[in-house]
Parts: sequence; C-alpha cells; structure tokens
Amino acid sequence: MTTQIERIYIHATPEAIWDAITKPEWSARYGYATPVEYELKPGGRFRAYANAGMKRFEGIPDVVIDGEVIECDPPRRLVQTWRMCMTPELEREGFTRLTYEIEPGRGGVTRLTVTHDLSNAPMIARALAGLAESEGAGGGWSEGLSGIKTLLEIGRAHG
Repeated sequence: MTTQIERIYIHATPEAIWDAITKPEWSARYGYATPVEYELKPGGRFRAYANAGMKRFEGIPDVVIDGEVIECDPPRRLVQTWRMCMTPELEREGFTRLTYEIEPGRGGVTRLTVTHDLSNAPMIARALAGLAESEGAGGGWSEGLSGIKTLLEIGRAHG
C-alpha cells in the first residue's frame, strides 16, 4: 500500500475536474466535504479545512490536511505534498506525495488518475485505501473520487 493508484472516468471537461479538485466551493460538496485552499504555483501552499461535522469532535484542528504545490499545469497535472493533521499521530507520519493527472478522452469523458505515494505513512495509507471505514475514516480515495464523478455528472453529491 505504499503507492496507491486510483483511476476514474468522468463525463466532464478537464477544466471542471480541475476546479472540483482545487476550488473550495466544489471540494466542500463531495467526499469528506473539506474546503480546500491552493496557491496554484510551485512552492504554493495547500490546505484542507475541517468541515462543520468534523469541528463537532474535540481536538480536530481547523486545518486537517496541509502541503505544498510542487508542480502545477492546469487543467492537466497537479503534484503536491500532502500531510494529514487530524491527530498528532497522523501528523507525525509526515508529508506524502500526491499526483493528479487529468486526460481528456473520447466522447466528453475525461480520465482522472490519482497517484499517492504513502511511503512511511502506514496509518494514512490504511485510511485512504478504505480499510478504516468501520472506524469512521470513510472510504478513502475511492469514496472521494466517486463523489467527484457523481457531483460533476449529475450535479449533486451522493450519499
């Protein structure tokens, strides 16, 4: 599980998928519903903020994920560091490397590939693989990407 690769095909433009990943008004509507903030340039800051439901739990910080943009080629490729900050244990696992690749296909369908290098981050790898779902961690990348697909194709999040 040190490198997780997820691929999904979405009936949407590369630009719409890019926006769903990088804009808070979209990211707050699928998956874990965490509004994101990106400085979309190499060296730029990335943050994902706790949603209202997360804030009900004691000890959850305002910033639940942080990182830095390494490479930015809108709307095709985004490479960044990514660190879970929800608990001190998860934060200690440190920064991982996350890559989004968006490729237009036939008939208005776009391929989104997520590659997440989770070397030295076993707890985060387990959660993002969906293996901690029974513990309240959700379905990981599969859930998040399914949420993007549903939101962009039918206009509302599933669930």
